[in-house]
Amino acid sequence: MSVLFLPEISNQFVELAEILYDKGYMSFLDAAIEYSESLFREIQSNLPIKVHRKAPAYFNRFGRDMSYASFPKNKHTTWYVFFNVYDVGGDAVYLVRYISNNHVIAHHLELES
Repeated sequence: MSVLFLPEISNQFVELAEILYDKGYMSFLDAAIEYSESLFREIQSNLPIKVHRKAPAYFNRFGRDMSYASFPKNKHTTWYVFFNVYDVGGDAVYLVRYISNNHVIAHHLELES
């Protein structure tokens, strides 16, 4: 079992650290980098064991027949990871196609209260 990221998704983690620091969400660049790296590692390690749901049609622009899983990072922010699973030689390969958080996409998901 492996988790792979499209190149633009890998770049998004670098940009995330810059955004968190530049917009003042984190006071120190090192903390912003650690947050981004921690999220990346958590997705890479735990995506295969996370409960996942079928992605709404809105997200088909990033890939067809995707699923998504949630990764809460704190009491205010949950990240949503959209992916496809492929069987490659009997091994499950998770391809991450899109990632965003509740502040941006929650209105496109049917979230339980």
